Amino acid sequence: MKEWIYGRNAVYETLRAGRRQPFRLWVAQGSQVKGRLQQAIEMCAKRKAPVEQVPRQRLDAISDSHQGVALECSGYPYTAPQDILELAEQRGEAPFVLILDTLQDPQNLGTLLRTAEIVGVHGVLLPLKHTVTITPAVVNASSGASEHLLVTQVNLAQAIASLKDAGLWLVGLEADSQALLPNQVRLDGPLALVVGGESQGMRPLVRASCDILLRLPMRGKVESLNAAVAGSVALYLALNARG
Repeated sequence: MKEWIYGRNAVYETLRAGRRQPFRLWVAQGSQVKGRLQQAIEMCAKRKAPVEQVPRQRLDAISDSHQGVALECSGYPYTAPQDILELAEQRGEAPFVLILDTLQDPQNLGTLLRTAEIVGVHGVLLPLKHTVTITPAVVNASSGASEHLLVTQVNLAQAIASLKDAGLWLVGLEADSQALLPNQVRLDGPLALVVGGESQGMRPLVRASCDILLRLPMRGKVESLNAAVAGSVALYLALNARG
């Protein structure tokens, strides 16, 4: 399967990660070749992927967020769940996993993947159905961070059971007033943070599988944060707890 990755950061990080096969790079005629674009062209040359100057309209047909560049490449390389725990072991770190239950918005997924990569998450679990996947829009929204992450699509119930068997503590992000505040929850050690979908949150079975439910303190008049913001805040709380 081939697809077009667009946007300067997304294209640059896709090539830098080196996990996809590049087929050709389109650059809008008249573009200033410098910075990330220059580096992308150089990486394509090293991998013998042709670079073509094309009318901007051809890039417009791919996306209106192309920033003058698009890369045709192989599809996203999903990984196996065990690779995530193996990566944590290789780094000599307690496993740090993000579980995203039925997110629908590519922007939210991209934002969470970008935060996850920054804070050192070892891998991300998505359900097999009813979820947005790693599309070019998500790669763009994550500024290419998705290309450096291990992401897997799994049966969440089975994966959660395996993570628990491996000693991970499951903490579900929840707005319910009965959930615990951050100062009442340990976020260091082997951890899987669960973020639910935008409208309904976590599905009942996933919620019931959590060891603890965590809520973020809110003092303003707006009822809640969206999934991407709340998940990002929780990821940083975990990073801080992990030192």
